Amino acid sequence: MKIAISGLNNTDNPAPGIGVAKGLKGYDLIGLSYDVNEPGIYQGIFEHVFLMPFPSMGWDDVKERLIEIKEKTGLDILIPTLDAELPLLIKYQDELNEMGIKTLLPSLEQFKLREKANLAEFCEKLGVKYPKTIKILSLEDLYEALKEIGYPCMIKGNYYKAYKAYNLDEAIEYFYKISNEWGFPLLVQEIVSGVEVNYVGISNGKLLGGVGIKKLTTTELGKVWEAISLKNEQLLALTHKFVELSQWRGAFEVEAIATAKDIYLIEINPRFPAWVNFSTQLGINLPKMMVELIEGKEVKPVHDYPENKLYVRYVEEAVVDFDMYKKLLAKKEI
Repeated sequence: MKIAISGLNNTDNPAPGIGVAKGLKGYDLIGLSYDVNEPGIYQGIFEHVFLMPFPSMGWDDVKERLIEIKEKTGLDILIPTLDAELPLLIKYQDELNEMGIKTLLPSLEQFKLREKANLAEFCEKLGVKYPKTIKILSLEDLYEALKEIGYPCMIKGNYYKAYKAYNLDEAIEYFYKISNEWGFPLLVQEIVSGVEVNYVGISNGKLLGGVGIKKLTTTELGKVWEAISLKNEQLLALTHKFVELSQWRGAFEVEAIATAKDIYLIEINPRFPAWVNFSTQLGINLPKMMVELIEGKEVKPVHDYPENKLYVRYVEEAVVDFDMYKKLLAKKEI
């Protein structure tokens, strides 16, 4: 079984690919990268690594590269882990299947349901609170939104990136930073005080397994650096409602803020998060469950895991031959 995994960045802004790969030890793994500098390329995890065309180049280029990889490796399963890839691969998942490359991805309708710009409406259906959020399309919209929401606030892209702004200058800086890279709409969102809690799971229309955490420390972009496992009844109830209402297919992460009385839904990511290996370490191997679902095997639900276990991300170094780097640059594969 040949499994390709994207998202090999493993810096202080980690992508999910390495965490997914760690849960799939024993399989023949293929790394898909968009940058020769991604550290995960050089960690000795992957049998092959291929450079990919950026999703923005369009389906034809991505499809051609995947066909080439399949011919060279016998690729069977693709697990994309990056937000920028998902709209394209979800749109063409039936074509991927016809190519002999299997996935477990949500439908386009499911994907759009949890987009940030649509999340307020979705929260009403879920019966859960959502921070006050204003969609903006221009600098003038930003000014008006800031008058209503105040500081500090979050400036968010619809697909990716979120920054906390403490004043107008920072808000304008983040407005341009996100819109120049990801386009519009952007969102201005109030900040709710409480405990940041997340839940990673896998679903085929019903919740098959998952793990909840409380964030302790994060990177500048909110990536988990330290966390503890917990079982929060409000978070679990919210997750079950999300899965039931959307009939979600594939991996997901629910991000929420828990207060003394309420829980606020902040975001639903349509993929595994970078901390997914924590679930594997706690006895719920979600990447492996995904592969078994793709293979058509029966997957029994697993929901029990130990609480108060500490997750710690740390920096490690690797020394490899520079020829690997040069070969990847020249031949687009190693």
